[in-house]
Amino acid sequence: MPLNSWTSWPLPESLSREGISDVRVWIGRSVRVVVVASLAWTTLAGPGFTGWGLVAACAGMAVTILAFRGFFRTTRARRLWPSIGLFAVLEAAAFGFQFAGARTPAIVLWCACAVIAMQRLPLSAAVPCSAVALGAYAVVDHGNWITTAATTAGLALAGYVVRMDAEARGNAQRLLAQERAARKAEAESAALTERGRIAREIHDILAHSLSAQLVHLEAARLLIQRSTDLEGDRDQLLDRVVACRGMAREGLDGTREALSALRGEMIPVEDSLRRLTAAEGVRLEVAGEGRTLPAEAGLAVRRVTQEALTNVRKHAPGARVSVRLEYTRDDVGLEVRDFGGRGKPGELANSGSGYGLLGMRERAELLGGTLDSGPDEEGFVVRLRVPA
Repeated sequence: MPLNSWTSWPLPESLSREGISDVRVWIGRSVRVVVVASLAWTTLAGPGFTGWGLVAACAGMAVTILAFRGFFRTTRARRLWPSIGLFAVLEAAAFGFQFAGARTPAIVLWCACAVIAMQRLPLSAAVPCSAVALGAYAVVDHGNWITTAATTAGLALAGYVVRMDAEARGNAQRLLAQERAARKAEAESAALTERGRIAREIHDILAHSLSAQLVHLEAARLLIQRSTDLEGDRDQLLDRVVACRGMAREGLDGTREALSALRGEMIPVEDSLRRLTAAEGVRLEVAGEGRTLPAEAGLAVRRVTQEALTNVRKHAPGARVSVRLEYTRDDVGLEVRDFGGRGKPGELANSGSGYGLLGMRERAELLGGTLDSGPDEEGFVVRLRVPA
């Protein structure tokens, strides 16, 4: 047996009432009350105690009860020497009852001390204390020596079993507390993950919708600033305003779509991409056998497409764009490529947070996929692949 098992105290949980049902607590209390009352009645009601002897016996019982309560408290507080001192007081009380002729309370007290010492003290102190109590019981018991030895051994074994039962309960309570802490940490982690997910959705929706509106508003501003005949440019201004309204409606639809995704309700990916590319005037190519994608994978495809088109609009205005959606056996791939942007990056290039590509890559990696982006031939390409 390891050395620390001899010197270490029982777990605090094993010495408390934590984990014990109320029924078991009240049964234990009732048994103790009945035992103490029976011993007091059989001892004090007999002819052996009268006058001052009866007063002394009552005082001895009161001291014994107080010593028991103190022993329970000091062992729960892991105070070794006060616990041993109170145990010595209990042993002295048992000898006092024996010498006063109250043999039954003395035997019960010795047996109880042997069991509770084994249960509540470190083994290095419990074994000697229990041996003293059982030795005293064996010395004063004048019955058959075989019966005395069997009783002594049984009490020692009972004390050790009670100790193991308390240790098992303490370990169970400690594991339960650890499990509760782990569940709490897991819930907090899940909440943080969900917050990050919602933050990505907000960024992706607003970056796409607001940047598109900014394009048309900037064009309208330049048209108003440079025009000498606003009445003649009325149709162009109206077109820009209508386009902004369409972008706002698209942003609202995207928000509703994101909320549906958070609820696990998603429209087919192809339908969403067809609407998105049609609004942008982009060609969509679908390869492979289409199927329903998991909500997270489908949402990643949508958001990456939106972010890539937003970047084209911001950094390569006027470029031709192609979008390719490819279904394979174990995953789905997306490629957004632009060719030959004729415009120069302007004010829109500085709009946004600058974390678009980083957010797309994080989204892909969270799903166990990959995202690559960079210059390619005449333009820029974004490639996404996620398990689906």
